[in-house]
Amino acid sequence: MSSARTFAEQLLSKADIKIGGNRSWDLSVHDERVFNRVLRHGTLGLGEAYMDGWWDVEKLDEFFCKVLSAHLDREITFNATVFFSVIKAYFFNLQSNSRSKRVGEQHYDIGNDLYEAMLDKRMVYTCGYWGAPSTGSGQAAARMLDEAQEAKLDLVCKKIGLKAGDRVLDIGGGWGSFAKFAAERYGASTVAITISKEQATLGRELCADLPVEIRLQDYRELDEKFDHIISLGMFEHVGPKNYREYFKIANRCLKDDGFFLLHTIGFNLSVPAAEPWTDTYVFPGGVLPSVAEIGKDTEGLFVMEDWHNFGADYDKTLMAWFKNFDAAWPALRDRYDDRFYRMWKYYLLMCAGGFRARNLQLWQVVFSKDGVPGGYKSVR
Repeated sequence: MSSARTFAEQLLSKADIKIGGNRSWDLSVHDERVFNRVLRHGTLGLGEAYMDGWWDVEKLDEFFCKVLSAHLDREITFNATVFFSVIKAYFFNLQSNSRSKRVGEQHYDIGNDLYEAMLDKRMVYTCGYWGAPSTGSGQAAARMLDEAQEAKLDLVCKKIGLKAGDRVLDIGGGWGSFAKFAAERYGASTVAITISKEQATLGRELCADLPVEIRLQDYRELDEKFDHIISLGMFEHVGPKNYREYFKIANRCLKDDGFFLLHTIGFNLSVPAAEPWTDTYVFPGGVLPSVAEIGKDTEGLFVMEDWHNFGADYDKTLMAWFKNFDAAWPALRDRYDDRFYRMWKYYLLMCAGGFRARNLQLWQVVFSKDGVPGGYKSVR
């Protein structure tokens, strides 16, 4: 038995995971080289080895929940891959205007057919708001995903006090899901910006004949006033070097009596660089903010009126997305190969495990420019 495998067995035992065990979270190894690969390249090596079929586990979400709950990720963080990721992030702005387009091309432009199969009927690619735990399956589960996403969109509208005639900016508007909802349910108009050509094209079709403008535009190009500003699941692409500029632009574009709602995945620690596997295969340049970073970079620009964490709901959302993706795979595999299937499965279920372990958070933060007279009335 190699020393690398012995180390792995000892480490995994801290999370009650066995190599060759028969429980749904136990590891099955198909290639012994996986142990040295993980020690050498950390999370990048672990993910690539899974994509290559070197190891399997019956339920990846349960495996990652146990790994992250036991904080095993902190025990093998120092390796060459992580070191160079941090060095690059320190010296370069990896989310600059020119570099930011990469995530649009690699992730969001990958194919609308994939997202249409995976998401709810409104194509909302952010965390749903589930409320009571769900036990349904099949068509009932699909309806519950639709309802959870509509509940989230409605929650956003209520938190900013949206009313008919308001003009809203949606930074990272995707396929126009919020814009369409705000127009149909509240009579508002929206300018939604995205850096994805595929999202913009389909979004314009979905929002035809509504007071919705979908622009192919970077947030740094904005300079006009709006009654309210929202940003759902885009801030993860901004990067620490750009946080302050992002909030300055939001402040500049927001009317004095308006609200700015930031909806973002968050991390429990302040980290300077992207996680290597997701940076390489899923979200190039994606970095999760911390509470401290958001607080520091909004200082002097906004008053924080409300901070709502419903990260546990992202576990449910991701599991629903995976069920949809898995069921649709036979129809998708002609366009995406089997290695892509393993990559996408790994991405969705790893994230679900991270939220279940409370390693990842989902925050909705409501800001005003100068504070609401008499106080902000929270709606949840």
